[in-house]
Amino acid sequence: MIGPDLQNTDFLRTMYTMYNDTIMEHFQNPRNVGELADADAIGQAGNAETGDVMKIYLKIADGRIVESRHKTFGNAVAIAVSSMASLMIEGKRLEEALLITKEDVSLALDGIPKDKMSCSNMAPDAIRAAIENYRNSRATG
Repeated sequence: MIGPDLQNTDFLRTMYTMYNDTIMEHFQNPRNVGELADADAIGQAGNAETGDVMKIYLKIADGRIVESRHKTFGNAVAIAVSSMASLMIEGKRLEEALLITKEDVSLALDGIPKDKMSCSNMAPDAIRAAIENYRNSRATG
């Protein structure tokens, strides 16, 4: 995902000293990026003032998340968190997805630096917002 002009820079080498290989893999090659035009649910979380925002799109069938996409603006950890969380929820029942915590996401990424743990809150918060959006739309529609 990172352009060829950044592939072999001091910047990228420095990032590899700050973050583990799993975070860097999901940062450089984030999974499930983009929008779902026919999403059943959309949720957003983060803080635009700090520069980290995640928007997640879900396709839901029979109470199960069958597809997810995300658009994330933020640092390497924010992007990695969004990527990993999108993988973690696919195939899960809504109730299971609601149980995902920031610690679960951090563990799946082989650990997030303590000063970046606030980024890991975004994913569970966005997932909860999307599921709430889905349930509210079904209750009124």
